[in-house]
Amino acid sequence: MTDKAEEKMNAFSGRAKKKSTFFLVLLIALSSCARVAGSTGPANGFTRIEGPQLTYILPAPRTDGEMSLERALANRRSHRNFQDRPISVYQLSQILWAAYGITYPIAHPVGLRGGLRTTPSAGALYPLEIYVIIGNVEGIESGVFRYISEEHKIVRTIDRDVRAELSNAALGQRMVREAPITLFYSAVFSRMTARYGDRGVRYVFMELGHSAQNVYLQAEALGLGTCAIGAFHDSQVRQILQLPANEDPLYLMPIGYIR
Repeated sequence: MTDKAEEKMNAFSGRAKKKSTFFLVLLIALSSCARVAGSTGPANGFTRIEGPQLTYILPAPRTDGEMSLERALANRRSHRNFQDRPISVYQLSQILWAAYGITYPIAHPVGLRGGLRTTPSAGALYPLEIYVIIGNVEGIESGVFRYISEEHKIVRTIDRDVRAELSNAALGQRMVREAPITLFYSAVFSRMTARYGDRGVRYVFMELGHSAQNVYLQAEALGLGTCAIGAFHDSQVRQILQLPANEDPLYLMPIGYIR
């Protein structure tokens, strides 16, 4: 090979190496961006999705466990004192699924909103909305999140810890401030009353009871405790949680390890 030919060959090889290095760096950068935007793995068990509203797709719920239904029923009590200890994302996932999770997916009609759930509902109209106030869950930021049953995910609506404010609105009940999470129930009564008239109001409260008992039993089975709270100032809770105008506040359920 002549000196000129060898020189050209070396130049070409150098450019090829530079391009290869560039694309390798680009690939690593894109991979890193993807991990930041949302990643799933055994280390955390959920997918975090950045966007206008922070979203977590929760781990799939289990349909069997270590405690029998009979034992959970026998042990069920209301607990008002909680440890300063985080709960896991798996426990959070299981509690939300027990409260209002999809058990039989159905795409249509759209009004069914995803399918049949863990809670019976008159006409399968599902008037409840469930939020979780998060203060201490492993791997998840504090804030208020709406539970979306159809995709078993939570979407952040408020990006700060509101437990102290909510405790004050609940007549100073300390357990709301101390529990790592609190479930909050609201209802869109028109979903029921549009079909059943005034009788539909009664059906909403029946459904709330079904769901809350599911939470009691699931918490017991997970080694946690809870207590249903109906004593709070509606207007204050509505303001703190920034509820839509068509939702009425119903219930608070602080949940955590029993102290």
